[in-house]
Amino acid sequence: MQYRIYLNLALTAILAPIYSLAQPCSKGYYKDVFNDSGIRVTSRSDLPAVRYLGLSMESFISAKGEDGDVITAIDSMLQKQLIEGSEMDENGILLYPDGAPRFRVLYVNGGSSFSHGESLGHTGIERIKQFVANGGSYVGTCAGSALSSTGIWKDTHFQSQEYYFGIWPGVIRRTELAKTYTGMNIPGDSPLLRYYDFGGDLHIDSMRHNLGNHAYTSFNYPQETEVLATYETDTMQLERAIGGEPGIWAYKPYASAGRAVMCGSHPEAITKGERLHLMSAMLRYAMDGNGIAKIKADLQNGSVRTMNKNTHDGMPDYTKIGDKQYHHFTFKIPKHTEKVTITLASVPGYTNYDLYLLARKDGFAFKGESDVQDLTFGVDKTIEIEQPQSGTWYVSVFCDTSVDAMQTKYGVQYTGRTDVLNGVPYTIRIDY
Repeated sequence: MQYRIYLNLALTAILAPIYSLAQPCSKGYYKDVFNDSGIRVTSRSDLPAVRYLGLSMESFISAKGEDGDVITAIDSMLQKQLIEGSEMDENGILLYPDGAPRFRVLYVNGGSSFSHGESLGHTGIERIKQFVANGGSYVGTCAGSALSSTGIWKDTHFQSQEYYFGIWPGVIRRTELAKTYTGMNIPGDSPLLRYYDFGGDLHIDSMRHNLGNHAYTSFNYPQETEVLATYETDTMQLERAIGGEPGIWAYKPYASAGRAVMCGSHPEAITKGERLHLMSAMLRYAMDGNGIAKIKADLQNGSVRTMNKNTHDGMPDYTKIGDKQYHHFTFKIPKHTEKVTITLASVPGYTNYDLYLLARKDGFAFKGESDVQDLTFGVDKTIEIEQPQSGTWYVSVFCDTSVDAMQTKYGVQYTGRTDVLNGVPYTIRIDY
């Protein structure tokens, strides 16, 4: 077969970034990790496991609310705008305009689960639930693991928590251990062993622990829960033994959802050894559980599809494309077709963007994984495929225009092409 690409000669100018934190990340996401160091959780600007794995990360970092570091109205306003959304970014930093996850993983730190959940509010929590339901994965340690649940098992009863996320629909129980260390045993069938052998003894020693938790298995325990590690057999004659209880667990209810990975202790600050490998394995298992890519539509011969809806329209299959996002479509080619033409066109007023056009037979089309692609500047593009193979073809649109990221004491703030956050409209057409 022969491919012929007609290039758009009107190239747009390249804007120099003010301060770029961009690194390569998995296809279809803006970046790998969003680090939630928000209100009443640990103000952490560095995750050693993220650096160890060579991942890209952005953070929101609130004041600590202790030792004279006062949480102000600015902290609350920034957190609200980032997670809930704003005029500049209607869908919030975690989501693309169509509700798809913009990051591969949301990591939530330890701290006060009650206060942080309440500070996010119902709308912020809905954004996080949508992020996971639509394919973004989640890692939470200590308070972050508690927040994933629906509530807490007290000594005799369940206590629901209004501001917990419920992305793992189970219940946690507090260990009541403060400012100490615990060990973890790794079952022989744990998925964590896909990534590291942890010294070969299936044990990790000296995990920092401060009022953490475990998955409670005797009430509302979700069947799909995977136990990744358990607290070691007790040696401290505790009033309530925790040996054998799930200290690290995971949950993924269906293929298009992301995977949540929770840990009741604190491996996140460690820079070397088995505990660093543990946090790295948690992140890797979470990312390996990202939801499968979705098809927007099966394009029909001669029909123009217009992708121009906004987040608030509630029509994700017709919504604009976000930065570093792919939109996927399919179309079917009959036997003995001489030529197929794929046309990507701009919408008036939205020409100053770089959208790529890619096509592939029998599989999702990505940069470097396509049978034909046009990666030139601008929006308007036409690809002609002569004597195409019959059957199902995949066509993708990719938005290469993105924001610039500037580091501040609150974490990353966006500059430059912030207009792309609410999405870029376009039309796409198949003719044969």
